[in-house]
Amino acid sequence: MKACVGWRRFLFCFPLIFILPHLFSGVLELHQNQAVTDSPKENTKKFDVQHSSGDDAPKKITKKFDHLVLGPAAGEGLPNRLQCRGVKALNKTYFSNPSHASSVGDGIAFVTVFTIYNNSPDALADGKPSNLVTVGNASYSKPERSMAILNVFIKFIQVRMPQSNIIILTDPESDLSLHQNSVTVLPIQGEYSRDKLMLQRIRSYITFLDIRLEKLSQEQGRITHFIFSDSDIAVIDDLGQIFEKYQDFHVALTFRNNKDQPLNSGFIAVRGTRDSILRARTFLQKVLEVYSSKYMKASRMLGDQLALFWVIKSDASFDAKRFSKAQAFIKEIGGASVLFLPCATYNWTPPEGAGQFHGMPLDVKVVHFKGSRKRLMLEAWNYFSSSADISDMLCLILKSGRTKYDF
Repeated sequence: MKACVGWRRFLFCFPLIFILPHLFSGVLELHQNQAVTDSPKENTKKFDVQHSSGDDAPKKITKKFDHLVLGPAAGEGLPNRLQCRGVKALNKTYFSNPSHASSVGDGIAFVTVFTIYNNSPDALADGKPSNLVTVGNASYSKPERSMAILNVFIKFIQVRMPQSNIIILTDPESDLSLHQNSVTVLPIQGEYSRDKLMLQRIRSYITFLDIRLEKLSQEQGRITHFIFSDSDIAVIDDLGQIFEKYQDFHVALTFRNNKDQPLNSGFIAVRGTRDSILRARTFLQKVLEVYSSKYMKASRMLGDQLALFWVIKSDASFDAKRFSKAQAFIKEIGGASVLFLPCATYNWTPPEGAGQFHGMPLDVKVVHFKGSRKRLMLEAWNYFSSSADISDMLCLILKSGRTKYDF
């Protein structure tokens, strides 16, 4: 270069040989650091889009959504798990034909406790946009949401087990207008406040068994088995096979691999013989006593499940390690033969399906929309009503397992 001809100019330019590389290096590093700082914002935007379209999922979701949000389907590539492409099932679940359900001749009745809060005329007529939620083409106030969930609970049973009956135990003050075939509303006196509802539920179950025992003494005929359940479940397959396959139990409970709360009280089956009803009543009475004496601080939530587990683990011969394997087993507890059924099949839930259940087993029979997933129950029914493909509907549920909704 002409600028660096001669010794003086050489001495002036020589330091630039060392300074310029460091200068360019600093500029490059600053640019890279800025790119790293900006990248999370850019990636987050793409991530939300990918999650919404079902291609990925965040590690943690705190927002509650007012519309369907689909992520990846847990259990991909695992044997005996539902496989999905979008909301289309690539393999089919193992379902019995509803027309052949419970063909041995015994009847099945579902029993649930249900009451309506804020059912005053003003509350029911409250159409403020802030109090309404929309699912599909329908909008619901808070009381109407509860009724919509109850109706979908009934519809799933009527489709999958059309020969069964449904009995709703309720507060005598609740005005339940349900004029449907095979549905009976049975008022039972008690304390149905939100804080005491779980406690009242056990009391109502015991009262119902007393009523049933009295009827058995007056009439002879076909045996009716009972499934006591929450009203936020969807019956996916015939549950009469429980009573056919396992002939020697009095009471059936569902379990999962959870150290502190392995039992879920949202599904309890009772064989319909007089002896079984008597033993089931005694068993539930013990649970009620433990609940009332030890777990009243958890009376609004979980107290019944904690009391159930306390009664079970109080048997010195019971091994809680059996809950770690999703295999049915029978154990004598306090004079009752108790059948333990895995939640993965008989009480499957979306969050556990995305977690410890590693997807959805192909023989799933009950889906439980616990917590903030009531919207998903209504969305699932709407999808099933339009597609009539229950396996595809289960893909929709499975892919929404990590999402919490507004109700």
